[in-house]
Amino acid sequence: MRPDVRRLPAAVGVTLEALVWDAGEGGGRPVLLVHGLASNSRTWEAVGERLHRLGHPVAAVDLRGHGRSDKPDGGYDFATMGDDLVAAMDSLGYTAIAGRQPVVAGQSTGGNLALGLGHRFPGRVAAVVGVDGGSIDLQRQWPDWNDCARALAPPRLAGLPRSDLAARLRSLHPTWSDAGIEATLANFEVLGDGTIRPWLTFDRHMEILRALWAHRPSKLLPDLEVPLHLLLVDAGDSWSASKRAEAEGAQAHGVRVRWFVGADHDVHVELPDEVADDLHQVAGP
Repeated sequence: MRPDVRRLPAAVGVTLEALVWDAGEGGGRPVLLVHGLASNSRTWEAVGERLHRLGHPVAAVDLRGHGRSDKPDGGYDFATMGDDLVAAMDSLGYTAIAGRQPVVAGQSTGGNLALGLGHRFPGRVAAVVGVDGGSIDLQRQWPDWNDCARALAPPRLAGLPRSDLAARLRSLHPTWSDAGIEATLANFEVLGDGTIRPWLTFDRHMEILRALWAHRPSKLLPDLEVPLHLLLVDAGDSWSASKRAEAEGAQAHGVRVRWFVGADHDVHVELPDEVADDLHQVAGP
C-alpha cells in the first residue's frame, strides 16, 4: 500500500509533510519514524510499508527545514523539533490512551531527538528505538564545538547535477535498491537546470548539529521512563568504536542493543525489512 501524503500542523505557521499509512485490520501499535540530519521521510518508505503489512499504523515525517516541510527561520533546537513531533502525533491520533502511544524510531540524529522526546513526554511514547542513533555523544570525540563543526560540516553539494549525485550514491552503496537511492536523492531539491541543492540550508544544518553536540544521552538514561532499544551499525571504523563504548554505558541501564556488522549508517535504507521486523518486535503484534 502506498502512503498518503499529508500536511500536519506542528507550530504556529509551521506544518510538516508526512507519509502516512493508516491502520489496517491488524490494529497494531502506531510507529512514528523520524529521519536523520539533512535526510527526509522517504528514506523510511520501505520500512513503513513493511510495518503496515504487519498491522501497524505508520507515519514518517519531514522535520522542519527538511524535505517538503515548512522551513521557518528558527526552531532548530531539540526541544522545538520535539514539540513539532508531539503536535504531529496529536494530528495523527497517536494519543496517550493505552495502546495508542507510538513507538518512536529515529535514525542517527533522529534517534537522539526521539530519545529526548521520550524523556520529556514519557506518557506519550510507548518505546524509543535509535537506528544507528539515540546514543550519539559527539562530545566524546569532540569536546570543543569548533572542532566538531570543522569535522562534521556538510559538503557543499549545491550546483551538482542530480545525475552525478545519483551515480555517486550508486557507487558508494551498491547493495541499495533503486528505491533507496531515489529516496536519498529526495534529500535535495532539483532545480530547473537539473542541478540540486539541499532542502536543509547549511546554516540550519549547523544549528541542528550544534544541538546534537550539546545532547548528552547518558545524562538522560538514569531517569528515562520508557524502554529504549538501539539498532546500531558496526562498520569497523573509529566511530564504531565510540558507539561500542556508548552502547556499553546504555546497556548498564537496561537498554537492549542489536548490532548490524558491516552495514551502512543508513541501515534503514540498506536493510529495511530487518529494521522493520525489529520495530515490529518492539511494538508488539
